[in-house]
Amino acid sequence: MIDQIIAFNKTFVAEKGYEKFVTSKYPDKRLAVLSCMDTRLTELLPAALGLKNGDAKIIKNAGGLVISAFDSAMRSLIVAVYELGVEEIMVVAHSNCGACHMSFDHFHHEMTARGVKEETLDTIRRCGIDLDQWLEGFKDTPESVRKTVETIKTHPLMPKDIVVRGFIIDSVTGELDEIG
Repeated sequence: MIDQIIAFNKTFVAEKGYEKFVTSKYPDKRLAVLSCMDTRLTELLPAALGLKNGDAKIIKNAGGLVISAFDSAMRSLIVAVYELGVEEIMVVAHSNCGACHMSFDHFHHEMTARGVKEETLDTIRRCGIDLDQWLEGFKDTPESVRKTVETIKTHPLMPKDIVVRGFIIDSVTGELDEIG
């Protein structure tokens, strides 16, 4: 698959397919969106929000979560605010998310079946990584959104004037429900 993508890319560049996407690194709408990496949202999310290339910083991860105050999602949001002029943040979870009810128990079986040794998992744990917490999803999507919004709002490095709001988008229709 990667070789096919590389071949496509050569044609894309040669035919200047990139020209319609040229923009600056600064989001025109001064907006960042933290959302899930779910493939159903690749085109649906920006379309449903009325965003075009260059309008917003879109940060995606499994579940659209900030799982700790110093994880990569939070780091990206801090950079977006201080370096790129973001003034508002939307946390957008979605219906039927695979991270809902996700657990390390499931991953543990999958990992060992694909060759990860128990001693490797034990070494990771001894380094202070709680794999149960790190690979834990969430049970309640609205509560997950509230928790992520609160973590962003109360982060010691997040300016208090940044607007942070949470939503759940329907994975089929794109309809947004605000979570208060």
